[in-house]
Amino acid sequence: MIFETHTLPTSLEDYVESIFYFKGFQPDHSIERVVPTGHLFIIFELDGIERNTFDNQTLAVNETFRNVWVSGMHKNYLSISAHQDSEMFVIQFKPAGAFPFFHIPIHRLNNTVILAQEIFGDEIVTLRKQILKSETVVTKFDIATQWLLDRFDTTKIPEAALILILKQLQENSLSTHTTIVKTYSKTQKHLISQFKKYCGLTPKVLHRIFRFNQMLQQIQAQQKITWSQIAYQFGYTDQSHFIKEFNEFSGFNPQEFIEADHHNSEPNFFPLDRQG
Repeated sequence: MIFETHTLPTSLEDYVESIFYFKGFQPDHSIERVVPTGHLFIIFELDGIERNTFDNQTLAVNETFRNVWVSGMHKNYLSISAHQDSEMFVIQFKPAGAFPFFHIPIHRLNNTVILAQEIFGDEIVTLRKQILKSETVVTKFDIATQWLLDRFDTTKIPEAALILILKQLQENSLSTHTTIVKTYSKTQKHLISQFKKYCGLTPKVLHRIFRFNQMLQQIQAQQKITWSQIAYQFGYTDQSHFIKEFNEFSGFNPQEFIEADHHNSEPNFFPLDRQG
């Protein structure tokens, strides 16, 4: 399998988390569960294979996508298809990074996966064709980077005060949440409205998502996991609160998670029908 990431120009580093490309993916499953991370994605398929989203309970197909689509900010887990011989190109935006490129309030994309044409029109289809026909991965990255630079609207960048709050939410425990948001100089209502505009989700929901992902990183590949200790370490009020939130973000309770060996999987993607 080929997997390559792009070194971003300095002008994009504050807004784009990563741009990556892979080819020849051979999963041992056909459906996987994705937990929310606080990122927004533009996803290009370069292999002609249709992708599906599924009902989280029944796993019946919800929607089908091809060419290029956008996955907005999600509060809960998402069930998606995984395919043999996949070739994909992905732009991943930072939690407050998408608005200067999308030019619409990010909360409009909450909990959705939609065709990218609905936001960007035919230009995104043209971009996919250019990426698809490029012979080298470097050229693919260069084309996508130039498109981002052309889309970038300096009048739509988030204020420094919002970025400071966001950074503190990412770096500090949930127990500090009230203290952090109170440092904002304007009203809490204004802060929430700005977070919805630039990040899609509210400060509290994002803080919970950051905490959950930090916890997943902590338990990845651990041989022995003591859930009571993990719950205490990450500031959950009690075991039932921890289990409820674990289920909300992943669709599993902690015991199911371990029994399915998901702590040895990628920290955000969990196979639902692994073979063998």
